[in-house]
Amino acid sequence: MPMETNNEEGSIDGVRFINANLNGAKFCDANLADARFLDVNLTGARFEDVALTGATLRNVNCSNLSIEDGNYDGMTIEGILVTDLLRVYHERQ
Repeated sequence: MPMETNNEEGSIDGVRFINANLNGAKFCDANLADARFLDVNLTGARFEDVALTGATLRNVNCSNLSIEDGNYDGMTIEGILVTDLLRVYHERQ
């Protein structure tokens, strides 16, 4: 049976999903601050209105990844500011 919570009484702080199938799960107005995602398949996942401030993505497969309408201030890829990359790209167009 699907679990749906929308109040503090339904808090599941610290829960661990190990070898879990959450295919089709929906997270709305969820606080996943300090969550860790290890060996996770997010193929086809959709993220909207998501705060990734201070997040680190390491050893990720970003093939065919699309980012639209994002705020890239301070964001780096391999140590290079994305805003600088975009500026140079647009200057050469």
